[in-house]
Amino acid sequence: MAAAKRGGLGRGLGALIPTGLAETTTTEEEPEAAPAPVAAPRQAAPKKRDVSRETSTPAQADVSRETSEGPELVPVPGASFQLIPIGDIGTNPKQPRQIFDDDHLAELQTSLTEVGMLQPIAVRERTPEEPREDGARFELVMGERRLRAATALGWDAVPAIVRRTADEELLREALLENIHRVQLNPLEEGAAYQQLLEEFNVTQEELSKKIGRSRPQISNMIRLLGLPPTVQTKVAAGVLTAGHARALLGLDSADSQEHIAERIISEGLSVRSTEELVTANRLEEKPELDEPRSASARSAKDRIKAPGLEELKERLSDHFETQVAISWGRKKGKITIEFGSLADLDRIVEQIGIK
Repeated sequence: MAAAKRGGLGRGLGALIPTGLAETTTTEEEPEAAPAPVAAPRQAAPKKRDVSRETSTPAQADVSRETSEGPELVPVPGASFQLIPIGDIGTNPKQPRQIFDDDHLAELQTSLTEVGMLQPIAVRERTPEEPREDGARFELVMGERRLRAATALGWDAVPAIVRRTADEELLREALLENIHRVQLNPLEEGAAYQQLLEEFNVTQEELSKKIGRSRPQISNMIRLLGLPPTVQTKVAAGVLTAGHARALLGLDSADSQEHIAERIISEGLSVRSTEELVTANRLEEKPELDEPRSASARSAKDRIKAPGLEELKERLSDHFETQVAISWGRKKGKITIEFGSLADLDRIVEQIGIK
């Protein structure tokens, strides 16, 4: 079957793999079924609350919303993308993790409800000779936490990558080739990057060269997945840009991120204004310990507009290709350089000139 042309809405890494149809969806008497939707159907999560048109997530978008523009996906040898009933997926007896944190699973359930499953699980189809004590046609390869969370939410089916090859290099190269052929929103892009890095043995260097982005840019896209689900929803819907979202990462608490996100929308703030607002918020929440109380009366906004400081911050951010914050008290100041991973930290240290 030819690969369908697809946009990336709601699919993350799944958007890079041509759709495959489960054998159970087609019979000799009936015409071939349409490609399966790419995220759990709306009825699969009956408790999902309605959200406004402006902030609704495209996580449930189906094939009817696919774009007709852009090149077709190249075949991915040994892999296809399917929506598989949860009852057809058996556990992996070689799963090293036996204990799953309830709090983490609860957070994941919230994310799935708000945003959808941007990182499909990976399964393999069992051979006829293999014992099937659980009666499952597929065996889980990666994504048990995601599967458990979807099961707890009452989903009937989950998006999955069906792997039929052990050739990691062949699969990796095909996925990297297709990353140019889909339209992904920033959140889906970050999810695809993370899954390529963590589950498909792609290095940041390979990904950087293939997509023409620096490693810090890739790290920043992945960091968007750390935003609260309500903010992720706005990014997925296009209400917040990637630039706005990256600025929100400078805030420590989810409540602050959600509050500033609402202000961005209601006040139509630019990315630059958002960065200044985030810096002001951080200064108000974390005053310098040695700064007298009387000095704190000076507004954070006035501090930000000190001559040359904002320009210096921008120059440092451009130089290190990451977010840089500058703050000061009465007697001393502080420069904060953010990094997304140990590899990113090594790069920054090298740029500073430390060997």
